[in-house]
Amino acid sequence: MKRLLVIFALIVSFASYATAQAKAEIKFEKTTYSFGEFSESTPIVSAEFKFTNVGDAPLVIHQAIASCGCTVPEYTKEPIAPGETGIIKVTYNGTGRYPGYFKKSITLRTNSKTEMIRLYIDGDMKAKSAE
Repeated sequence: MKRLLVIFALIVSFASYATAQAKAEIKFEKTTYSFGEFSESTPIVSAEFKFTNVGDAPLVIHQAIASCGCTVPEYTKEPIAPGETGIIKVTYNGTGRYPGYFKKSITLRTNSKTEMIRLYIDGDMKAKSAE
């Protein structure tokens, strides 16, 4: 019984130590960007999502995965120190796509308190003949 009690006490102490560790926390100015209407004759548009590490440990972005091959995210591979800012640049390429409304997501995997975050872009690509 004593052995079981000692093991339980060790588990509780390790768990409380792990939760007391410094943690990064990512905060975006906005998580959705609308391109509005743009022409099929200029089908490549880009947006930037600005964020700040409001935590007390370096922030690392492990992955940025777009929901479609027509959307490409670019992000800093280096850790972002507490209080520093960074940018995720997202480029949508509508070349060869049907004109019309679209909505795409970019999933970020980080070491932040919120480990997975989604960013969204949308827009309405108008056909060349409709101009």
